[in-house]
Amino acid sequence: MIPTDDTGLAGPFGDELRAAATLAGAAGDMVARLRLGTDASLGVEMKPGDEPVTIADRAASDLIVSGLSQAFPSDVIISEERADDPARVGASRVWYVDPIDGTKDFIRGGEGFAVMIGLCVDGAPVMGVVHQPPGGRTFWATPAGAWTQAPGGPPQRMHVSSVADPAHIRLVASKSHRTETIDRVKEILGISDELNIGSVGLKLCLIAMGERDLYVNPWPKCKAWDTCAPEVILARAGGRLTDTHGAALRYDERSLGREQGLIASNGLVHDSVVARLGALFAKR
Repeated sequence: MIPTDDTGLAGPFGDELRAAATLAGAAGDMVARLRLGTDASLGVEMKPGDEPVTIADRAASDLIVSGLSQAFPSDVIISEERADDPARVGASRVWYVDPIDGTKDFIRGGEGFAVMIGLCVDGAPVMGVVHQPPGGRTFWATPAGAWTQAPGGPPQRMHVSSVADPAHIRLVASKSHRTETIDRVKEILGISDELNIGSVGLKLCLIAMGERDLYVNPWPKCKAWDTCAPEVILARAGGRLTDTHGAALRYDERSLGREQGLIASNGLVHDSVVARLGALFAKR
């Protein structure tokens, strides 16, 4: 799904958007084909941190990194499935690639996974693409705005919900890593509406679309490639993403980790949620 001139291509980072959308679509097609094989053909292995990786993760990573390297040879490119490049610290332009966000859902045959490509300039996310191979929906954002498009349909500009009362919050939570802490979050905030999905990026895109209002992740497992692309999309749709203490995420530090967890919201409930959950999350 390639954006059109009136959905970001004609503005700042239009060339980057075209390349990212093209590569995300190609990688999505590839991983979808690979999943049609037997379970053994996925070559599932466990990485440090007890996280799975498959042949499809690595193949998609190679495709995207190669394409970005050819299009933008001076940029630093960081992929989840490759070794970190220390040159990213202090670099003006850094790409963050998650070839399959939600690998556990991908392995199970679920729909909650996505290909994510984001660009940071001077440490700030400026362009992002999140492509969901099942169903073929693409989400993207540049400084011009945030859009989503499904196959056969027109691009639709995204905006977060108008929910301002925490009691009316619609929560989106992890499918693979859900813990009792989320039950405490719901209890403290008075939330009864919860949806579970695998990909971090898709969770944030659901908030950007106005279909969900809040995502809380207290654990330090997320990395910069999990947040770069969807953070741009959420922010351009009017939402916010911070750590669990309300601090902005950094992309110019040596650590790639999100040690203080994540809170994403429609923006309207953000400060109230951070304040009410503060005692629940210890600083690491």
